[in-house]
Amino acid sequence: MTSDNATQDDTRTDAPAPGGAVPRQRADDGGAEAIGTEALERHRRELTAYCYRMLGSAFEAEDAVQETMVRAWRGLDRFEGRSSVRSWLYRIATNVCLTMLSGSGKRARPMDLTASSRTAEAVLGPPLAETAWVEPMPDSRTLPQDPAEYAEARESVRLAFIAALQHLAPKQRAVLILREVLSWRAAEVAELLGTTVASVNSALQRARATLSACGVTESGPSAPLSEEHKALLARYMEAFESYDMDALTALLAEDATLSMPPYTLWMRGPSDIKDWMLGHGKDCRGSRLIATRANGAPAFGQYRPAPGGGHEPWALQIIEVSEGRITGLNSFLDTARLFPLFGLPDRLPETEPAEEDL
Repeated sequence: MTSDNATQDDTRTDAPAPGGAVPRQRADDGGAEAIGTEALERHRRELTAYCYRMLGSAFEAEDAVQETMVRAWRGLDRFEGRSSVRSWLYRIATNVCLTMLSGSGKRARPMDLTASSRTAEAVLGPPLAETAWVEPMPDSRTLPQDPAEYAEARESVRLAFIAALQHLAPKQRAVLILREVLSWRAAEVAELLGTTVASVNSALQRARATLSACGVTESGPSAPLSEEHKALLARYMEAFESYDMDALTALLAEDATLSMPPYTLWMRGPSDIKDWMLGHGKDCRGSRLIATRANGAPAFGQYRPAPGGGHEPWALQIIEVSEGRITGLNSFLDTARLFPLFGLPDRLPETEPAEEDL
């Protein structure tokens, strides 16, 4: 069996795969009706996370999952129950993603494209197309609600990890995610991709080497959000809303970064970040923040003062934290697309409270 065969017929059900077999059901025995939409939909969240890791785009991931569900629904009358519904959906989703990745370019973070800039020399430059960037993803659409499962899964949707996956060839990417993130066995991945165990192991070895060269190392589940961590975020929120840059930069690590997709410009270090905020970024003074979560990290919807009163969307901030310090300020400026995705309001009136529980 070749990978081409798997790609051409991604609704085939003629072999076992991971996830535990469901009772064999033929269409004329009510199999399609017995499975139904509910059985497909219960896998939507994990499939969205998988497609997001593959594609690096929240919007493309949702398109891929929708296409997966459509193909699965159309193929239900051929589903014989020889594999689990879950593994069948992963096979379809993998092939959808591989097709979408065919001929597409790599997504990136600003740090992958240019060297950091000193504020005195900074030129914002033209924005790049939305397809150039690794996009943020709401935790609510990808991560489990159970706290223990959430802590285990959130490392695999971090911005740095998603960006590193972009350096892998598409099938290497699928192999690494299925083997390292989802803990599938090599034989199961080989069956899904229509290849050999030896090929899967070789692809995994190459993928690991590439990620290691990108500085990505294996890590265990993250600890739950500590009281110290919560206090750090509260201090950040207070400092940003009062625009106290001395207080804000005191929270930053020495190598902290500030980036602003869709622009390639980014800065490193508290001094340059402070200079930018007090110079080019001074119009953010008076902003208000609403807390949310993205990519397994704390995030804020930032609203700047609007000319006619109230506050209007400006950026989705994702805050990276390590060892009690803020290491990354990632401000995604495409609010027209991102705020609806995160369920953030399109405007804050003067009287609306901005602060939510972290």
